[in-house]
Amino acid sequence: MLTSVILDKHQGSKMGQLCGRCMQLLCDFVAFVQRMTSELVHSIKECLAVISKCSCLKQNGSKTRQLYKPILQPHERVTAQEFLQQIERGFEMSPLGKDPLEALRILAFSENPGLQQSAALYYLHMSQHMNVPLPAEHLEPFYALLRSADLEVQQMSSLSLVNFLLEGNIDKETVVQMGLLEPILDLLESEDPTVQCNSCACTMTLAVSESNREAIGAARGITPLLSLANSYDPRVQQNAVGAILNLTQSERIQLVLCKEGALPVLTLLLESPDSEVQVSSQACVCLRNLATRADTQAELVAEDVLPRLCSLLASSSKDVCHAAVALLWVLSQYPHNQDALVCTELLQSLGMLLSVHTTDPVIAGHAACIIKNLNLSKYGQRIIESPCVEGLLQTMLSIDIQEDSLLYVLSCLAELAKQEGATLRMVKWMDEPLTKRLVRLAGQREHTEPSFQAASIIQHLIDHEKMMLLLKCHIREIQAYLRNFLTHREVRFQQVAISTFCRLQADPEFSSAFRKSQMAKLLQQVRQQTEETQELLRAAICHADS
Repeated sequence: MLTSVILDKHQGSKMGQLCGRCMQLLCDFVAFVQRMTSELVHSIKECLAVISKCSCLKQNGSKTRQLYKPILQPHERVTAQEFLQQIERGFEMSPLGKDPLEALRILAFSENPGLQQSAALYYLHMSQHMNVPLPAEHLEPFYALLRSADLEVQQMSSLSLVNFLLEGNIDKETVVQMGLLEPILDLLESEDPTVQCNSCACTMTLAVSESNREAIGAARGITPLLSLANSYDPRVQQNAVGAILNLTQSERIQLVLCKEGALPVLTLLLESPDSEVQVSSQACVCLRNLATRADTQAELVAEDVLPRLCSLLASSSKDVCHAAVALLWVLSQYPHNQDALVCTELLQSLGMLLSVHTTDPVIAGHAACIIKNLNLSKYGQRIIESPCVEGLLQTMLSIDIQEDSLLYVLSCLAELAKQEGATLRMVKWMDEPLTKRLVRLAGQREHTEPSFQAASIIQHLIDHEKMMLLLKCHIREIQAYLRNFLTHREVRFQQVAISTFCRLQADPEFSSAFRKSQMAKLLQQVRQQTEETQELLRAAICHADS
């Protein structure tokens, strides 16, 4: 799953033409080349030759480069002049031709930062205007540009690579095959936030394929990403978490992430402020993807994730609520977590979530599955005393029949209705709209499973006087679904119908209505079919025994 990328606003702006700053940079460079006469170059060489022989440089030869700017080689000077002339003419040359590529190679692999900046700037311009694929050979200069010691070159080249990746101008697997993954990951350890941001974005876009995820894990790219997930720069943090999110799609990398300490890092990110809700949401999804094993789930609960999730359930962001309730659903599936999850705070948060988002099928479905799972806990009584029951009833009233989540809600309510305490709680909240909704759901034939669950709820509520009074307004509809159930091929439908009939028969109004509708005749037919089935079963059993 590819998530949004945060880019540096200054460098990310589109260029209809070169901006004033970049034009001035090119003009200064042209003047620099023009002043670089052969005599001056010769003088600099002699000076540097003398300096290089000094004993102060013997201890660390790598420091020599810090004392002078790399000189222009003759072919570099010619290339730079020709390249800049072509740029000044408005990029009239074909940007993908052989000559531009050779020039870019010379400039990119030069030790002169000014030349490298020219190449990086040209790639940045192309990345913002190209609408055709970039040939693989054009990726070769990127290796030198990403490795450059010049910060501006790193910033521009990493940003242009992000642009190419996002626009689909280059194949993501090809980037890794060309050896660019290593310099990209090295830039994760840069001290510059812009470079960090761009390299995280590159890693995130590359991590959408399984082979690239494996390559990133093998190249030890996970540790720096986890480090940058704690960055104080929101752009860096968001892209780092986005990269981690894409990496969690791989089962093997999931193990590496957990081993590298991803769980505590991501758990802390659940507390990101409101201005960074996408980080909280992505961290939640990361944890949900990682929580596929029992030991990981147990570790998450031990990391005190529950209070943080309760806070996220109250978020004003729907994405955050979706991510939080989905993670809770995964955690609730593990039996050893269920007792810990059935706490007053969590149940209060779930009930409030349902009451606020009564029409949201994602929240309703996940919350119903959580409550059904937690009902198996030895502390299931707490669910009955919580606002969860009322919340489920309200969502049942609002969720469309086409949504799978309505079935989860009805199934959860039907399971709760088997307990007397929950039945009393449900009857307390039942009114005419809820009763009408239940009866209509039981009577619709297109979606048989929601129909069965709705009828099961009615069956358990009938014994209460208030419910019986509410149902009397729907005698005709109830008779219709009972007849449908009695002729259903599945025995469980027939059993619910017979049980409901027996309980309603005790009421004079229902009893009279049943007599007029010849319901008894239909029951007799079911009885005859049942007896015939029993005879066949007895014969089959005797035959098997003999």
